[in-house]
Amino acid sequence: MEIKKIKLGNQGLVVPAMGLGCMGMTGFGDMDMYGKADEKEAIATIHRSLELGGNFLDTADLYGPLKNEQLVAKAIENHRNDYIIATKFGWEIDDQNEVTWKINGKKEYVKKAVERSLKNLKTDYIDLYYLHRLDKDTPIEETVEAMSDLVKEGKIGYIGLSEVSSETIKRAHVIHPVTAVQSEYSLFERTVEERGILQTLNEMEIGFVAYSPLGRGFLSGQIRGIDDLPQDDFRRSIPRFQEAYFHKNIELVEAIEAMAAEKNITSTQLGLAWIINKGIIPIPGTKRRQYLEQNIAASFIQLSETDLQKLESIIPLGTDTGNAYDEFSMGLID
Repeated sequence: MEIKKIKLGNQGLVVPAMGLGCMGMTGFGDMDMYGKADEKEAIATIHRSLELGGNFLDTADLYGPLKNEQLVAKAIENHRNDYIIATKFGWEIDDQNEVTWKINGKKEYVKKAVERSLKNLKTDYIDLYYLHRLDKDTPIEETVEAMSDLVKEGKIGYIGLSEVSSETIKRAHVIHPVTAVQSEYSLFERTVEERGILQTLNEMEIGFVAYSPLGRGFLSGQIRGIDDLPQDDFRRSIPRFQEAYFHKNIELVEAIEAMAAEKNITSTQLGLAWIINKGIIPIPGTKRRQYLEQNIAASFIQLSETDLQKLESIIPLGTDTGNAYDEFSMGLID
């Protein structure tokens, strides 16, 4: 049985009910995002995803930097048209391919960034192109106008935004229809609901893509203590994994695991099925075929209204599970 396809937004883009986040398939400079990467297995995972109907890949120029797009290019070689590729720009990367840690949404940079991504992906078009973070020094209208030009030139198919407010979405949409917004969303992170952003997207018929849908790995069940994370794992630096929140979050995971066990599924699958049942597309990151297959199987799980209510009563809206980023990165969310 192949994964079902759904409309992402109302501009014509159709994608599988679950995407594949590719970020963890490459390291980041000297830091491993989610443990050691294995290029051969990562490429095999992308190929297996396609076999199962999961042809929606999510990457960004920031990841690596640039290496992640290059890995995706290797994986999709000679099969470009079989995949739907989403990538992102905005974190400024200089001519030495170093990240400056500034956000750049200026018109000239948009044009420079897309050419670099097209080259790295070895393609002449990108299906969905996201602004990775809002450049607070550049009007969103300028950035989206530049992205709109790329649509007219055939370099990108659809426009996306990431981690933006309702106000920014509305301003952007006036300039060019926004197809999708990507933000962190999981049982552990529901800020987009609390801030009314999800409601805005539903009213405007803009698709929503959820990254880190497994609470940055909590729902995998593989993290029971902070020492289960490698020393260079970036999660050690974020509040959700700090002493103040860690043990409380593990208790929540155990309650979710108990509910999943009753259904003979994993806590990961339950968390993903919850998102899909809300009409949202999760893009869980994995670099191994084994976990990919488990994730895609979650797209076939039906949850009743009672199931959804029970699950949401474990972690009610507004539960403080700790920030997903350090203070600097939290300040970059619109």
